[in-house]
Amino acid sequence: MEHGSIERDIHVDASPEVVFEVVSRPEHMREWWPDDARFEPVVGAPGELVWRDAATGETTTVALAVVEVDPPKRFSFRWCFSEPDRSGRSLLVTFDLVPAGAGTTIRMTETGFREMGWEIARLEEQYRDHESGWEHYMGELGGYVARLVATS
Repeated sequence: MEHGSIERDIHVDASPEVVFEVVSRPEHMREWWPDDARFEPVVGAPGELVWRDAATGETTTVALAVVEVDPPKRFSFRWCFSEPDRSGRSLLVTFDLVPAGAGTTIRMTETGFREMGWEIARLEEQYRDHESGWEHYMGELGGYVARLVATS
């Protein structure tokens, strides 16, 4: 199995400008992905994504760094750093937004798995975890955009 990248495409009935806000602003991102998101959508800005386990109450915090901000076309960030100070190897997540009719095609790409230096078992586990996670969260993203557009 190739563990180079994960790609997911969805189409939403919203403009690229609306979708860009949803994928690049913490107040929107926390509605479809992490329980909390703290960052400024500015190139080079550090940040954090936080997930809470409902059963145990424990939290997992993952550092991120904003890489590219090109409204309304692209937003990308690095996360899952090998070092706590946001250095070393990391995964790159990119959201490309392409106008499609009256809506937008969102292409999420996550790369860098092979470059992480993980043993093969950990690489496979992380890849599968991210693959299923993005499958779920891209659906959540589409649902959130639909709700947001319906109430505006």
